[in-house]
Amino acid sequence: MTTPVKRLSNWTTKRIFSYVHGNHLVYNTCWEDPRLDRAVMRLNSSDDVVMITSAGCNALDYALDAPRSIHAVDMNFRQNALLELKIAGIRHLEFEDFFSLFGDGGNPCYPDWYREALRADLSPEAQQYWDVREHFFSRSTPGRSFYHRGTTGVFGRALVSYCRLNGILEDARTMLAMSDLERQRAFYFERIRDRFWSKGMKRALGTNFALSLIGVPLAQRVHLEETCGQSVGDFMEGCMETVFTQLPLDDNYFWRLYLCGRYSRECCPEYLKPVNFQKLKGGLVDSIQTHTSDLTTFLRSHSGTVSRFVLLDHMDWLSTQENGLLQDEWQALFDRARGEAMFLWRSGGMKVDFVDPLLVEFRGGRHRVGDLLRYDLETAGKSHALDRVHTYGSFYIAHLDA
Repeated sequence: MTTPVKRLSNWTTKRIFSYVHGNHLVYNTCWEDPRLDRAVMRLNSSDDVVMITSAGCNALDYALDAPRSIHAVDMNFRQNALLELKIAGIRHLEFEDFFSLFGDGGNPCYPDWYREALRADLSPEAQQYWDVREHFFSRSTPGRSFYHRGTTGVFGRALVSYCRLNGILEDARTMLAMSDLERQRAFYFERIRDRFWSKGMKRALGTNFALSLIGVPLAQRVHLEETCGQSVGDFMEGCMETVFTQLPLDDNYFWRLYLCGRYSRECCPEYLKPVNFQKLKGGLVDSIQTHTSDLTTFLRSHSGTVSRFVLLDHMDWLSTQENGLLQDEWQALFDRARGEAMFLWRSGGMKVDFVDPLLVEFRGGRHRVGDLLRYDLETAGKSHALDRVHTYGSFYIAHLDA
């Protein structure tokens, strides 16, 4: 039975999360490993992709495989505005200037570049957003990177401050250059783990406010804790231990970004590498379109069919709601899926049990979603083990069962 105090706490948590996501840029970078997605999807010129935008990094990554189209959909127009700005930068800037913005996190020349070269290539909504945020990239605050912006940037700054206060920031940065996994593992246990994972840190990471900053709603927290049998803090400790002791760090640009506030030339997303930048500039970036909408509404209005769906972890957000939103979404997914369609998604939990029981109309009858999907559990398991981010509990690859 839910007590009045618990109901008030849940209401407050939802209000905080809604405020954060309804009023701010949340993700300044994607926190899903596109290397795994591209290996699984094997995109080609006949593919049409629908994905959730997030920060747009992965849309640019997928575009390197030259699919016919990529539709990046997000309810938060600020996320689409960020992807639009990246696309405009690819079209109108040279590589060194572009890297200074999205690799180094800013350049004093940005206000001029924005007004003279980038702004005209943006939608009116994106123009309105970036017109008053030139300081995000202008380095007007000494030492402040674009990757300190957005709510995940606030979280990242707090994390770096904590590491600095506890004397482990330089040790953590030292680990990023290690190429020997045994040395990396020993270094973590000897120099990092006990100083980082205090009881206070676990409590802080488990607060609803901290989780809202990094885009974890109450529903996802509940699902995570129920399926993994751990607190959020203990789960995150396990994730970090896997990253720092079982996977090479020298190409892990995800964790480098928040420890350093920037990428390096050698360790960065694929779209920030010179050869790939030129490929995108040569026309591949034109396959990307942005849409500010929820996924169901977009799919209902979309006239084409789709071969690849990248759903990230957003279904966790809908998993505890009894308003039919998730069922409506899967109906829209099947309505637009072509015969060879593939669905990728992630979950904070160790398993997802809320997709298969959903009922949809398909091929003249009413079916359980689970009866229409063929899961590739082996490939998903192997891919998940190699995930450089490793903050999700599980990864799913499902094919439309022809």
